[in-house]
Amino acid sequence: MTRDDSWLQAAFGALPARSRRMIEDRADGKTLGSIGQEHEVSRERVRQLLLKSQEHLCAVADAFVDDWRDRLSTLTERSAVHQSEVAAVLGVRDQSSVGPLLEAVGAEHPLTWAGRLRGWWTRSPGALEVLLRRGTEEAPLRGEDVAVTFAAAGVPDEVPLLDLLGHPDSPLVPGFGGTWLRRRARGRDAAYLFLLASGEPCRAEELLAPTGIRRKPAVTEALRRDERFVQLRLEGKWALAEWPHLNVTPYPNAVEAFVAVLTELGPLPKDALFVKVGERYPVTLWRLHQCLLDDRVGITEDGLIELVARGATPIEESEPTRPARMAVDPAGNVFGVRLTVDKDVLRGSGVIVSSWLTWQLGMRQAPMVRTFSIAGQPTPIVLKRATSAAQISSLRVLVKKHGMVGGCEFVLFLRTDDSTARMEHACTQHICPAASGPAGTDVGSPGGSAAELSPQGFGEPLPRDLMGQREKR
Repeated sequence: MTRDDSWLQAAFGALPARSRRMIEDRADGKTLGSIGQEHEVSRERVRQLLLKSQEHLCAVADAFVDDWRDRLSTLTERSAVHQSEVAAVLGVRDQSSVGPLLEAVGAEHPLTWAGRLRGWWTRSPGALEVLLRRGTEEAPLRGEDVAVTFAAAGVPDEVPLLDLLGHPDSPLVPGFGGTWLRRRARGRDAAYLFLLASGEPCRAEELLAPTGIRRKPAVTEALRRDERFVQLRLEGKWALAEWPHLNVTPYPNAVEAFVAVLTELGPLPKDALFVKVGERYPVTLWRLHQCLLDDRVGITEDGLIELVARGATPIEESEPTRPARMAVDPAGNVFGVRLTVDKDVLRGSGVIVSSWLTWQLGMRQAPMVRTFSIAGQPTPIVLKRATSAAQISSLRVLVKKHGMVGGCEFVLFLRTDDSTARMEHACTQHICPAASGPAGTDVGSPGGSAAELSPQGFGEPLPRDLMGQREKR
């Protein structure tokens, strides 16, 4: 290595001013086309001038550092090398002029999700992003763990991690207290780190601020879908599954605990069974009664609760009280359910309804499912009978098709003889939330009499109180 560390600077200074400017522009990431426009020459001419400048710098390097090509080739085998390290290997102080020499040995700027990493070089341009993504797989990360985690993944020191992580295309996003969360699971990751820091269970409402989630039910639903969390029964607090001191039930729900007790202990009186299940999976008395409706559970001739698989007779639900917002036509063939468009409907969630509907349809155990096709829709409406409630599948598409918005009223008709369904907009015209014009303007399908909502061939009209007092056009 030469003792004269100014040779590269001198070689660069000997180039024409325009060529020097093009090399600097290229180092800043400008394209050949944009450089050509600035200097009023073609893209090809820019390429020729850059190649000529590179040949000049390589020739000077040959005179001062015999093995510079081997040195740079070996150095850039790594995923990313800063150009200051390249300058040190060449024995020069000037970093800005090393680019053409690096390109001569096949090196280029490493690729990342933020684009090319300027000031860094490699002959394996995709290697750095692989290492970076390996580090992000360890998320969520506390601020103090970032450097250690990415170093363990093989990311070179001095790589500007925080700049890369803060880029809009980064798979991570910043969280509270300098934490980094997965972009697609930021709420759950924030909850995990918050619980990890606090060291004790907390209620869902306590997680609203650190997670940025606005509603308690949304927090509960998010944690329920993540195996890192467990909910402690009775008190309802959330904890981390990895905490060894927790006395967490091994059963995913009350029904499974119910079946497990019967499987192990055999037939039991109802009260004794409820006590045994409560010891393993504490729930309300109402929920325990609902478990009796599961299709695996039955009753013996002497009144004990036993498994159907061992000869017990399935237990059917007794008839619930009919809600005011449900009705059936005189022939018992068409059922109507009056509903309101709320946030859950617009979000696409299933709609919880009274089990009177499923009881009338003969769905008196759980689980049971019945589908109803609807004209013009590829996906049928699904009515489910679970142990704790009855549910109608998402109605969002139908609601939007009818031009309804939040607050609108509608009636869902279910016809039993051919398993078909349809929906009718049931708002009174002059108070419909979806109305966009003067009073009386028809929006979606509001308007018309109650009889018009049960056209010939679908069923007889349902009671007028279900449909509301509708105005005729």
